[in-house]
Formats: sequence, C-alpha cells, structure tokens
Amino acid sequence: MASLGSLGSTIFGALYDYRLVLVGGAIAVAAVLVAVARRRGWIGAARRHPKAAATILVSFLAVALPVGWYLMSPLVLSASIDEPPPPIAITDRSGPAASIGSTIPATSPSARPGGPSASPGSGESLRPGNPSAGPKPLPLERTGTFTGSDEFHFGRGTARLIAVAQGSYVIRLEDFAVRNGPDLYVYLSPSATGYVDGAIELGRLKADTGNQNYTVPAGALGDPSEAASVVIWCRQFSHLFATAPLAP
Repeated sequence: MASLGSLGSTIFGALYDYRLVLVGGAIAVAAVLVAVARRRGWIGAARRHPKAAATILVSFLAVALPVGWYLMSPLVLSASIDEPPPPIAITDRSGPAASIGSTIPATSPSARPGGPSASPGSGESLRPGNPSAGPKPLPLERTGTFTGSDEFHFGRGTARLIAVAQGSYVIRLEDFAVRNGPDLYVYLSPSATGYVDGAIELGRLKADTGNQNYTVPAGALGDPSEAASVVIWCRQFSHLFATAPLAP
C-alpha cells in the first residue's frame, strides 16, 4: 500500500508540475478530435442521436471542469491576510507568567505601612536578593527567509519560531508571499531542505500573501533546535512550494 501511495504521489506530482503543458496539449488534442469528427461524420451522428451525445459530453465535462479548475484556479486567484503578532507571555522570576498587554501590579514594599523604602536613584532593587526582578520576555527562538522550490514556485518573506509561553510556540510568517496552489499546508520540518517524514503539520495555508500565525501543536516540539525549516507543501500532489531554513 505504501508503494501504491508513493506511486500515486509521483504521478500527481508530475501532473501538477506539467499542468500548463498538459492544458496546452489537451486543447490541441481537442482541436484535432473536432477536425477528425467532421471528416468522419461523427458530428452528424451526434446530431442524429442528441441524447447519447449529450450524455457523453456531460460526463466528460463533469470530470474535466472540476479537475481543470482545481489545477488552474490558483494561478489566477489570490488571498491576503494580515494577522497581528501573537500575544507573548512574559515571565517574572519571582512569580508566574503574565501575558503582554495585561496589567501587572506595581505594589512595592515601600507602599506598605512600616515597610522599607528605596530612593529612585539609590539603584537598590525593591525586592532584595533579586537584582533582575523585572519581567523578562521569552526569546525569539529561530528565524529564516523563504525561497521558492524553483523559478515558477516562488517564495519570499520571513518565518519566525516564537516562544509565546513556556513550552508553547507559534510560527509567524511576515511579509510572506508564495505561488498559490491547491491544498497548500504549512509544516515545521526537522530538515533544513524541505518536507520530510516527521514534519509537524501546522494547518492549511491561510493565504498566499500576508502576515499570519500558526500554533505548533502542544507537545509536538520538545526542543526548538529540532525545528530546521518552515515548509509550504502541496499535500495533494506531494510538491514543495517554498522553504525557510531556520537558524538562531
């Protein structure tokens, strides 16, 4: 079964790669068939048997039109999105994490009756023994720039792996653009060169242009250094569209 699946992926991938050639060839074949039909009197036969001719034509169009639209529409259609950056947690070494944008209490020991006080210029921490008690933003883990898989399948923009909380990550695509295509998905791959088995699926591509966020499934990424690239992959035809190798 695995070999059949691989064979199917290879065939569909070849069909997608050469879809423009196939469309041109189909038009040429259709023109030849029309010429042959006229010479052999098939058109006259179709006129004499309209129901049978209509059945054959409808059956052909029922398959050809959806397949043609599925393959060719991404070349003329485009979608854009502009999502804001994900909310990033901040950590305080003396307390639990809080989200950026939330109100962090500013109560200090000097506000309590009888509590010690510190002058603004004294350089003393309001919490003795903790010289870096301020909230610390979680780091940007890795980043990379998109390139297309070939001249036709272009890709550009930046991929960022961001720690939004302890053990939680988001992939953010910024100033992003890619050649549109059918059934495109975003993957976080352990290979810097593109999609491989074991890549983490982040979801269907939301739009072929614009800023967008994708949450890494909980527990899927234990070590950020294992994330080698962000990949735009056509799942239907097993075809690579763009890759952004990630580095610290």
